[in-house]
Amino acid sequence: MRILDRTKENIRTIRTAGRLGWAMESNWTDPFLFAIYSIVRPLASSLILVVMYYVVTRGKTGMDLFAYIYVGNAFFMYVINVLFGVSWVIHEDRDHYQMIRYIYISPIRMYYYLFGRGIAKMILTTVAVIITIGFGMLVLKIPVNLLSVNYPLLIFSVAAGIFIITCLGILLAGVSMITAHHSYALTEGMSGLFYLACGAIYPIDILPVWLQYVSKALPLTYWLELVRRSVLGKSVSPTLGGYSDVQLILIMAGTTLVLALFSHWIYRSIEYIARKYGKIDQLTSY
Repeated sequence: MRILDRTKENIRTIRTAGRLGWAMESNWTDPFLFAIYSIVRPLASSLILVVMYYVVTRGKTGMDLFAYIYVGNAFFMYVINVLFGVSWVIHEDRDHYQMIRYIYISPIRMYYYLFGRGIAKMILTTVAVIITIGFGMLVLKIPVNLLSVNYPLLIFSVAAGIFIITCLGILLAGVSMITAHHSYALTEGMSGLFYLACGAIYPIDILPVWLQYVSKALPLTYWLELVRRSVLGKSVSPTLGGYSDVQLILIMAGTTLVLALFSHWIYRSIEYIARKYGKIDQLTSY
């Protein structure tokens, strides 16, 4: 009975934190302008990559590599937005609103509060990904057949990816508790590392051998491969192409389990240190 009550309490915390996160994400302007912003922003960021590809290949967008790059970049927005959204909560509640002390003395568990605060970013990013893929199909002629998409695999992969990214965000949120000044740079740096190592815009086969081993240890590598397979129906990477869908899922599940346990351990350890030395509500901004 105690486990059931605790589970209900954690779900309630996630739900309430999700509503709070959505209110904070959308309360800075009127709904119409917010909708325009939600559409234009992802398209603008994707077009930067498209223009670069056009210049390098002299407009050759009919190759499989272009679709590989475009789809990978579109779904990588989850990493950028959700990772930053979850890890930034500590800085936002502690320094901007100076409310983190009240959250800690409330009858909730901070770990699940962070999960909930990432929901708004997840929803906005999902809309952005759909818009970006739709734009690629209609304007850039990305070879995506909506009737051929493996929707069960896509839904599973996206859900698993969000969980993976949230675990990473909570890990970085823990580090932010004891980091003074500009902790957001850590999140941006980690996003850049994953962008390079996980094959977001090119196959991992072109990476140095030692970096390929790092890439194979990251669950995001297998997540992006599964997403591309579900949308495009094929793989461009000779290395990852040798794995079946089931093998990729099992490898992703194993590495995700390790990551989740490591994330929870790091967060709890750093939170203990922050509590012990009175750093929970210590202001770190200028």
